Amino acid sequence: MSKQYFSLEPARFKLDGGAMFGIIPKPLWSKVHPADEMNRIELALRLIVIKSGSKNILIDTGIGDYHGEKFDQRFAVVGGASPLEKALAEIQLRPEDITDLVISHLHFDHVGGIGKMVDGKMEPVLKNAIVHLHQKHYEYSHHPTERDSGSFHFDDFNPVLEWYKEQHQIHFLEGIEGEILPGLKFMCSMGHTPYLLHPYDDKFIYMADLIPTSNHVSIPWVMGYDISPGVTTKDKFHFLSFINDKKLAMIFEHDPVYFGSTVKKNEKGEFVCAQKLPYEPRGAYPIFLS
Repeated sequence: MSKQYFSLEPARFKLDGGAMFGIIPKPLWSKVHPADEMNRIELALRLIVIKSGSKNILIDTGIGDYHGEKFDQRFAVVGGASPLEKALAEIQLRPEDITDLVISHLHFDHVGGIGKMVDGKMEPVLKNAIVHLHQKHYEYSHHPTERDSGSFHFDDFNPVLEWYKEQHQIHFLEGIEGEILPGLKFMCSMGHTPYLLHPYDDKFIYMADLIPTSNHVSIPWVMGYDISPGVTTKDKFHFLSFINDKKLAMIFEHDPVYFGSTVKKNEKGEFVCAQKLPYEPRGAYPIFLS
């Protein structure tokens, strides 16, 4: 069955550059990802849509539009009202056309677009979708550590997930790897957050926050947000080896310049980007992965 792949950017935002690059000194990371006067760097909120037969599969949802002016200013959110709906419209899809939603993890910038505020209550945006979510990560989101609890906007996403459960439209995934849907598998990493889900097929793998940008491919370049940075380095080596062996394209969820890249080893035996795939700032566009 033929597939069509689309990259969507419902919004962009900014996070602290030091937090995004962890122990890497600013004189190094700022050369490749310059910061603003508040030390924040611009980041994409990149989603993937796969059209395959009767299926319209969406991976992640972006940040949403209901957080308020103070939040939007703090994180320099640029997206406007109904950002997910507008992004889908660019590829001639309506929210009700999405048959499957794959959630990498439940941090606010990945699951925020799952709901919208209607009369003071959160309602689902994608009412016909089956939600694919890792069971263990869902459980962790109910009891995160104090270090990462601010990343889980539980009161926003949980009412929507409860609605999906009541409608029997949630598919909980288990294990470190497995199948989401026919032709779409997953692997989990554990360093950024427990059971971070990475969907993949024979062409691409969605890196989410394991390798959020092309500047995070180098194994020591790990975010300060990660719960277990040492585990992340092991995860990255395992994933990059897999990607290299399978000749997959990595999709970077947060890179504002490149939506993806293939990988290779340099003369030192280190993993580096091979063919970078540039983002074209004209809205949605098909991904042709050879």
